[in-house]
Amino acid sequence: MGPQRVEFLGAEENRLVADRYGEGSQPVVMLHGGGQTRHSWDAAARRIAALGHPVYALDQRGHGESAWVESGNYAFQDFARDLVSVTRRVREFHGSRPVVVGASLGGFAGMLAEGRKNNGGMAALVLVDITPRIDMDGANKVLGFMGEKVEEGFASVEEAAEAIARYLPNRKRPKDLSGLSKNLRLHDDGRYRWHWDPAFLKVKQHQDASLAAAAQEEMLAATANLSLPVLLIRGQNSELVSMDHVREFQAQVPHAQFTDIRDAGHMVAGDRNDVFASAVEDFLLGLKACAALA
Repeated sequence: MGPQRVEFLGAEENRLVADRYGEGSQPVVMLHGGGQTRHSWDAAARRIAALGHPVYALDQRGHGESAWVESGNYAFQDFARDLVSVTRRVREFHGSRPVVVGASLGGFAGMLAEGRKNNGGMAALVLVDITPRIDMDGANKVLGFMGEKVEEGFASVEEAAEAIARYLPNRKRPKDLSGLSKNLRLHDDGRYRWHWDPAFLKVKQHQDASLAAAAQEEMLAATANLSLPVLLIRGQNSELVSMDHVREFQAQVPHAQFTDIRDAGHMVAGDRNDVFASAVEDFLLGLKACAALA
């Protein structure tokens, strides 16, 4: 049986689409990275749901099936405000605060939502290859790939797969492209384009160095307020998060757990989904054990 499609309203009454997996009392909300969709979590969400958790894999604003916002508000704060709306609604459904798993952009949303917008709104936070301070050269590389075909698009799903293979040469190219097709939209001109609002990319591309520095300082201020259980998962070959960034984060959040995953880059779940999912499962089982002892 497949997941149940559910909808939420974001901070601007914007429609947010999620897949819900499983049943239980301790919900988990999973947020993808920039330029991805909720389907990046399909395999991991099923594994986590099998532990007895209702799991919500969410398309963030402007991504996947969630609405493109006419305001063009795609700052990190806007994603955080949406997350606050979603976590409050999920808590109403289940009677308990959710654990939030956020990759890259989703992790930024998680840090800001808990540290600046709604402290105490989450039960725990898992950050997937993201810290308040990141390598900007790596970030610009990611943005460059995202923008390379944003207007022109691709003639086929296979052409998109070839572009990804050139960008991620160390990752084995999948034989089944059905997962990739969920990240693409077929337009009226017969071209396939990424399943996100191009305005999102323009906001990120137009940030100058001072704005980027200010955003990182805002993240540092947010993490200083994190008192909930935290797990930081890093891809050992990450283009964005260095061990210096990890040590800075650990100094700010000394109670945070840390896992470094070998043979994985920034796209940790895509590179080593089995190891990633196991790390999240162990963290959730630890939370359950602590709750039983309390």
